[in-house]
Amino acid sequence: MQEITEESLTHLPTRVSYLRSFINFTNEDSAALHASKPILGPLVPDVVDLVYTKLLEYSITAKAFVPRQTGYTGSAPADLKDLSLEHPQIAFRKDFLKGYIVKLVSMDYEDEKSWEYLDKVGRMHTGVEDSGFKHRSKRPGLRVEYIHCAILLGFVEDIILSTVIAHPDLDTETKLAVSKAVNKILWIQNDLFARHYIEQTEQAQAAKERARPFHCNSAFGAAVPFVACLIGFALARFWKH
Repeated sequence: MQEITEESLTHLPTRVSYLRSFINFTNEDSAALHASKPILGPLVPDVVDLVYTKLLEYSITAKAFVPRQTGYTGSAPADLKDLSLEHPQIAFRKDFLKGYIVKLVSMDYEDEKSWEYLDKVGRMHTGVEDSGFKHRSKRPGLRVEYIHCAILLGFVEDIILSTVIAHPDLDTETKLAVSKAVNKILWIQNDLFARHYIEQTEQAQAAKERARPFHCNSAFGAAVPFVACLIGFALARFWKH
């Protein structure tokens, strides 16, 4: 049995090692992802279009693309009605997603910097200003709620797996290997999103607890006023005599 403590999982290399071991993300999975690059690479623009078509279907996800995006210098949309796949700002954002997908099928997964990159992707979306990415240095934080990040990862996985499974030039063994590898890496990425949102929630809850006046709903807490009065009464009688 491997000894894993909660405290150790706050250390990124230890956390990644645990995740890889648990989900059995091996060198074979890395090789399968790398081998899929010639197949998935040409399909990346279509995958990205499908992703942004989905994001623009809902006001709650589309509204994130109305404000001027970091690094974008063109004309920003005035409101939701201006958004479309052809809008220059959406095209600008699509380039980032293209780069991310290409990294997934080309990164060296034995290099800690690859996992640091995936961790920064998760942290960047929590609204912090110090995400670790140079292009976001000294820029306002980007906040996207976890529900949207998580379901988008699932949507991306569905697109990629559907593409791989339906590909006419891949044998069954290759389809299975690539599908398993994609599933594993996106679940690890999901955790590298969730960990930062959970940390923020815990910190906010701790701050509330510190700011809250002393109060106890337990039986002991209910007895405190009675005990205090009893002690006061006894002291009063003591000093009276």
